[in-house]
Amino acid sequence: MTEVEPVVAAVVLAAGGGSRYGMPKALVSYEGSMLVERAVVTASEACDPVLVVLGAQAVEVWRKADLVGAAVLVNSDWATGMASSLRTGLEGVRGWPSRVDAALVMLVDMPGMTPAALRRMAEHAAPDALAVATYDGERGHPVLIGRDHWAGVAESATGDEGARAYLAAHPVVEVDCTGLADPTDLDVPPA
Repeated sequence: MTEVEPVVAAVVLAAGGGSRYGMPKALVSYEGSMLVERAVVTASEACDPVLVVLGAQAVEVWRKADLVGAAVLVNSDWATGMASSLRTGLEGVRGWPSRVDAALVMLVDMPGMTPAALRRMAEHAAPDALAVATYDGERGHPVLIGRDHWAGVAESATGDEGARAYLAAHPVVEVDCTGLADPTDLDVPPA
């Protein structure tokens, strides 16, 4: 009997209004492409399917961005914080037409994310997986959430905390991604 590779979906959280940035980060142009486009391309090189959660100015993002290959979900409650976007993304993978074993959650505002880091995280995929990327010993993104944990993560996520409380209360595998990606997020426009 051959072992079946776990199916890992990428969930790109791109719904925020970008209050500190001054505009939704999904619409930000960075080195010739929009951040949301970069995230979708990066995710699609490591995961299938790819779901992108839009919110603030969703129609404008959908109209301007090349999101070919990604399923687009809209979080109408985006202003309440990242938790609602995480719930929207997890609901999307839960309802995916074929079985998904784990969701690899990534943020739109990390242009230094790479397929290599996503693949390193995906190596830990399983229905019971909980894993977080580390960079020089510090926890960051992406976060891998196995399907056994989706309901618990969705229930515990509040405001801008996302999965933080759930991860703090459960055993988590730390996956060293140092050197594979730049974990810097773009909180404010470059000076």
